[in-house]
Amino acid sequence: MKKIIAISFVTATMLSHGLNASEEVIVSGAYAPNTVKVAEVSKEVVVSKKAPVVKKEAKKVVVKNSNEDLAAEIKNLKKKIKKLDKKLNVVKAHDAYDNIKFSVDFRNSVDNINYKYNSYKTKVNGAVEDWSGTEASNDSLFSTRLYLNMKSKPMDKLTFYGQMAMYGTWGGSHLAHDATLKDWSESSKATDAVFRVRQAFINWADTFGEDGLPYSLSIGRRQSSDGFLANHRENYDKPLSPLAHVTNMEVNGVMFQLNLEKYVLPGTFVKFVYGRAHTGGIETLNDLVGYKPYAQETDKDADINENVDFFVVLGSLYNDGQYNLMYENAMIIDTKGARTGTVKTGAPFDPTNPKSKKNKSLDAGTANLTALSLQVDGIGDEINDFLDNTTAFASVAMTNYDPDSGHQLLGSTDSERGTGYWLGATIPDMITEDGKFGFEYNHGSQYWTPITWAEDTAIGSKVAVRGDAYEAYWNFNLFGVKNLASQIRYTHIQHDYTPSIRCAGWVKPTAVDIEADDIRFFIRYSY
Repeated sequence: MKKIIAISFVTATMLSHGLNASEEVIVSGAYAPNTVKVAEVSKEVVVSKKAPVVKKEAKKVVVKNSNEDLAAEIKNLKKKIKKLDKKLNVVKAHDAYDNIKFSVDFRNSVDNINYKYNSYKTKVNGAVEDWSGTEASNDSLFSTRLYLNMKSKPMDKLTFYGQMAMYGTWGGSHLAHDATLKDWSESSKATDAVFRVRQAFINWADTFGEDGLPYSLSIGRRQSSDGFLANHRENYDKPLSPLAHVTNMEVNGVMFQLNLEKYVLPGTFVKFVYGRAHTGGIETLNDLVGYKPYAQETDKDADINENVDFFVVLGSLYNDGQYNLMYENAMIIDTKGARTGTVKTGAPFDPTNPKSKKNKSLDAGTANLTALSLQVDGIGDEINDFLDNTTAFASVAMTNYDPDSGHQLLGSTDSERGTGYWLGATIPDMITEDGKFGFEYNHGSQYWTPITWAEDTAIGSKVAVRGDAYEAYWNFNLFGVKNLASQIRYTHIQHDYTPSIRCAGWVKPTAVDIEADDIRFFIRYSY
């Protein structure tokens, strides 16, 4: 009975003074209700039967000590978390710098194409054929294109970019043997199912001095297609480089860029590019003509199979996010053409003599190509959402082919100038969330000859048209998914002169009347 009374007394005392579960209560003796000990660590408070009061000082000490222990524990945990963060950052840095990042661009398309030869004569196996009044068509040209993109960054200033490309027709040849298929377009035209290197280059980005003039230097192979203005018709949000009005081809070269925004105008930069479009002497690799691998005689036929180099200057004059004015000038050295005389002897060409043949594919002169392009993203200043999401662009360009003495370019011994202009706009489709309708118009004169042979159009480069080209398209995301960019596009080309569809500096643009139409639908998956 005394034991029960003692325990009840202790319980009542705890409740009356707010003792919590962390405080320890000790009952001394089985029948000793007169002595109750309340202790925390080494502290002990004695409560007598006559004065059953727990001193407040003891409780205060307990709370204080408990807070100090909690603070110490939190401090210790913070140190451990900080150490873990450091280790995690090391892992992240290793993951970012010690791996190659992959992404894919996978597109399937179908084209319905048709050609009307209202007035056209061409050579087939050396004989002239008249195709006037005939047509050619393909109601379902299926193709698959796969880009496998690579990127690695071993350090902050150094980056590697790579891209493998496969672009083939369904049921096509396993390996294309088209003589017109060149190194600068073989990954951009629908051919076979072979993977080719479309892009592979390193880029070093730094500044001159601490926080000085930013620059970048790169070397290797670039796709140099789908550039400024062409990205709209290909349903890409951002353009690549350079200006698509005069250049759309895969190139190998060296690029040096200066970002001048801090010193000139918003968005200003300039690029200097040197590259090689054709390597002469390569046919002697397997000593088919004696021992001279990768070389050729310098004292004989010096204009045959020389290296073809190019030098390009391009950049942006002004770009504030709404207005972007860009420029480009490209010079091609030793571009292909023909002699004015016959093979080797240089004697006048005699069409009645079967042994008298013109020279073709010779290094015949210099070409210069210049373009000035303006794009406006958003019409006016926040007039309404429709105009804010409208893009308009315009471009003017010129090509000039200047043959060397005794040679001809574009079938002429004189310097021939061609001009072209390009107008276009994209507007919200008012149907889908991000969809847009696009409209474009191109015009080119008789001698207009840009290097756009890698342009992704089944009926040839519409930008290089010597005549007029009209185009309308609808860009949208299939099922509303951004990873499934899609397009329905119609292109009509009216050729008034020989179509410029390949590197053919010796072909004279003569009057023709050819109509070409292409209806394309594609679905592109990207991730």
